[in-house]
Amino acid sequence: MAKAVLMPKVGITVEECLISTWLKKVGDQVKIGDVLFTYETDKAALECESTAEGTLLEIFYEDGDEVPVLVNVCAIGEPGEDVSSLRPGAESEKIEEAEAPTNQVEPDEEEKASAFLLAQENNKELKISPRARALAQKLDLDASQAKGSGPYSRIIERDILSLQEQGGQVAQRSTDSSTLDLAALDSGEYTDVKASKIRTAIAQAMSNSLATTAQLTNHHSFDATDILDFRKSLKNKSESLELPNITLNDIILFAVSRTLLKHPLLNAHLLEDGTLRQFKSVHLGVAIDTPRGLMVPTLFNADKKSLSEIALEVKELAQMAQSGTINPDLLQRATFTVTNLGALGVEMFTPILNPPQTGILGVCNIITRLKQVGDKYEPYPAMGLSVTYDHRAVDGVPEARFANELVDNLENFTSLLL
Repeated sequence: MAKAVLMPKVGITVEECLISTWLKKVGDQVKIGDVLFTYETDKAALECESTAEGTLLEIFYEDGDEVPVLVNVCAIGEPGEDVSSLRPGAESEKIEEAEAPTNQVEPDEEEKASAFLLAQENNKELKISPRARALAQKLDLDASQAKGSGPYSRIIERDILSLQEQGGQVAQRSTDSSTLDLAALDSGEYTDVKASKIRTAIAQAMSNSLATTAQLTNHHSFDATDILDFRKSLKNKSESLELPNITLNDIILFAVSRTLLKHPLLNAHLLEDGTLRQFKSVHLGVAIDTPRGLMVPTLFNADKKSLSEIALEVKELAQMAQSGTINPDLLQRATFTVTNLGALGVEMFTPILNPPQTGILGVCNIITRLKQVGDKYEPYPAMGLSVTYDHRAVDGVPEARFANELVDNLENFTSLLL
């Protein structure tokens, strides 16, 4: 008996996923555990493994389709088995058939009904998969002539191929001169890249952040001599002490986690009703650059972790985020975020808040500055810090107090460790 494979449920907040690429095709033999296709949530790219063994009989959704979780995506079984009952929407189609009127329509009335239904259909957006639409354009066919055989009568790739075999009509072209001029442009002059689900989610989150919060950024700097010397000494002893590779960013995360405990206005969430929820532990969001876009995994209870534990966990979170295997539950509930552009030479920037958080720290690069020591000016390595805060919850003075204490902790980092 044929079995369906469901779109996996990943995390407690994910409601739908986008199919990226099918790795198997209809007719292929699959075993339990074989990867059928890759898919995206708004946070990660993952692989769907088969839960059944046999022949891939039918694919219900194609590349580029967004599919609700726990919905049948394909059917696997023995060749020739009926899979109609497994197609999404099969139950609703049975109900519609049962409720359909049984009275006959006279030929002239039937023509009127057909014309009416055609007019109604023309007023609706054509239900067609991205691959089927692309194929119709390639074959220069009018896709609206095809009869959809996909889920909920959606037009899929095989329907366009059937239309071609039946001698489907060529798609109508506008004769407007402006349209012809545009069509004459060399398609090689540009490339259209469709936004991924993750990129779309990032865009929506950033727009929402700027539209719903009162953001202000203060810029600071500190003498990085102590943390540079400390890291240099660790690199020389890391093997003998069996320590992980501890980066400057790990050091800053450690200092932030200890400093925030004394500044609850910035270790908080501003709720929609105006309530400021202040947290007793520090859950640090750590911005990670990935091939799919920016991700912010959460380092939970960072204030209770040692420097070595922070260094190890951040590396694990980064690896999962960059490979696309991170659980979406690890990408939420942070109380403060740290984002670092220092390695790319950025001297100062304006990090954008992750609501409902009230603060975010941007870490900048190190530049050489001069400071007066007695009658002389001596060079020192200055690292920049940019703090964005929600002015609805935090004023400039509380932010400055936080930044001043953070600067002191970083300039005297060995003392902070003790």
